[in-house]
Amino acid sequence: MNKTLKEVLNTSLYLLIVLVMTFLVVTYVGQRTKVSGSSMEPTLSDGDNLIVDKISYRFSDPERFDIIVFPFRYAEKTFYIKRIIGLPGETVYIDEEGTIYIDGEILEEDYGKEVITDPGRAYEPITLGEDEYFVMGDNRNNSSDSRDPVVGNIHRDEFVGKAWVRIWPLARMGVIKHQ
Repeated sequence: MNKTLKEVLNTSLYLLIVLVMTFLVVTYVGQRTKVSGSSMEPTLSDGDNLIVDKISYRFSDPERFDIIVFPFRYAEKTFYIKRIIGLPGETVYIDEEGTIYIDGEILEEDYGKEVITDPGRAYEPITLGEDEYFVMGDNRNNSSDSRDPVVGNIHRDEFVGKAWVRIWPLARMGVIKHQ
């Protein structure tokens, strides 16, 4: 075999290995996503670039206050990023003062940017199924989330993954705190 053909085969094999490894990482380990909009302010801002951890939920259950990424059901290649508020089997209710209740107890949290003015479909108690989650944006009055019937409850198999690291802007780069 001549030297040029051998070099082309070696380079092709190397590129194939790199492509396969990249595919495996993006499919099963993590992927980059960009925040669009202000629904997660002040935690995440419009234009933030994140790496989404796609593997940890294979080994552990999602927890309250985790920030997850999931596809929007009615638009291809559109993903939402929200915080888990209600867990499977729990009942979520938001009263007229904007207080969130989980199973009749006030939810102690400080992620919400402001008092909720519209409880949406949570004006009545919502009992979650065994694989359903109730999610909300941190900017509660500027978020399309589980309170909106178009978004509704999110099933675990819809999760793309958990927001893990902010990679842009550089000034805010770092691991994202969930709890």
